[in-house]
Amino acid sequence: GTGIVVSPLIALMQDQVAALTQAGVRAAFLNSTLDAGQARAIETQLLRGELDLLYVAPERLMLERTLDLLARTKLALFAIDEAHCVSQWGHDFRPEYMGLNVLHERFPEVPRIALTATADEPTRREIVERLKLEDARVFISSFDRPNIRYRIGQSGNGPSARDRLLRFIRDEHANDAGIVYCLSRKRVDEIAAWLAAQGLTALPYHAGLGSEVRAANQSRFLNEEGVIIVATIAFGMGIDKPNVRFVAHLNLPKSVEAYYQETGRAGRDGLPADAWMLYGLQDVITLRQMLERSESDDAHKRVERHKLDAMLGLCELTGCRRQALLTYFSETLPKPCGNCDTCLEPPEAWDATVPAQKALSCAHRTGQRFGVNYLIDVLLGKDDDRIKRFGHDRLTTSGIGKELGQQEWRGVFRQLISRGLLAVDLEGHGGLRLTDLSRPVLRGEAPLMLRRDAKPEKAK
Repeated sequence: GTGIVVSPLIALMQDQVAALTQAGVRAAFLNSTLDAGQARAIETQLLRGELDLLYVAPERLMLERTLDLLARTKLALFAIDEAHCVSQWGHDFRPEYMGLNVLHERFPEVPRIALTATADEPTRREIVERLKLEDARVFISSFDRPNIRYRIGQSGNGPSARDRLLRFIRDEHANDAGIVYCLSRKRVDEIAAWLAAQGLTALPYHAGLGSEVRAANQSRFLNEEGVIIVATIAFGMGIDKPNVRFVAHLNLPKSVEAYYQETGRAGRDGLPADAWMLYGLQDVITLRQMLERSESDDAHKRVERHKLDAMLGLCELTGCRRQALLTYFSETLPKPCGNCDTCLEPPEAWDATVPAQKALSCAHRTGQRFGVNYLIDVLLGKDDDRIKRFGHDRLTTSGIGKELGQQEWRGVFRQLISRGLLAVDLEGHGGLRLTDLSRPVLRGEAPLMLRRDAKPEKAK
């Protein structure tokens, strides 16, 4: 019979069907890129038993017409790919996946398999529950990708992020294929154009480009050597290019799963590869604001906050990154990996209890409604009209932070936010307020050790 593969992305279907056809497998897809005649021809092949595999998006699969078509077909298997999309706990929730339990009801005799590369414990449980797979066996292989070197640094120090990216590519990955991820379409376009102007083969990829441009850029990436794709996270799900030598992030991903999935596109041939990321305080604030402004319900927002906090924790830790990454997926690595930045160049930690108390006190005394830059100006005793207008030049916290520079204070505030001692205001103005976690530090009951940021790099 025919295996039906449920797949969430058109680009993913096209890529996999092309590879299967080349390997001699009778594979096809049904999606919106086909005209009525082409779709009818594939449906005829299906009914005649001439297809080994048929790829279908969940939306099309749920149509009564498609279900009737399948009922008249000899079916061997339902394979639900990217199964984490069914979970509201997952990092890439797709509501249309929720209806897939209809397969269990309509075709109880057809075997089903659900597959994903990235699912933590709650996501795994929900996949089993939603897809009615309670009686199924669960197979979990290791999440460890020892050939990938993880490196995470702060942006905002010294040369711009794009200059540091260029140096990283030129010094370590000249003529290599790579992917650069950015948060917004605008940034994707800017970075792709800038890298191209520096003599690299860099192409943009995001949902705002025409489908023909996206398809052409993806094809060049898959088939040519040394092409760099600059993309939003829409790019790459299921893309199987074995020799991607680096994945770079110029913004913070929303979750550890997203980070793991995106970095996992590097080094699929098993040879050394780099996962390189720069992130800054603004990323933290932007992602928190996007989260609070989203139309999700409170329960979903709570999950998203938890996932973002875990991602920040991975960035700010002083121990082995790979151990922390694997722990997140309930896997234990008995000793540090020796192939991440914190293993190769252990970061320095410092007792930041007193500066943290000053920062928290300043946020409190100014009414918990101002952003980072304003609070730093108060701590440094800046001569500023706005500060005087609010009377904050007369506060006890005015000018008490001169032992640290502006960048060092930004590092303190970033880590206070990432550790949950300060929260970004819900209205989205970027004001900071104290949380319950800040109390023991303010009272001096708990010391606070923070990661010391690297000194600003000199431009070369």
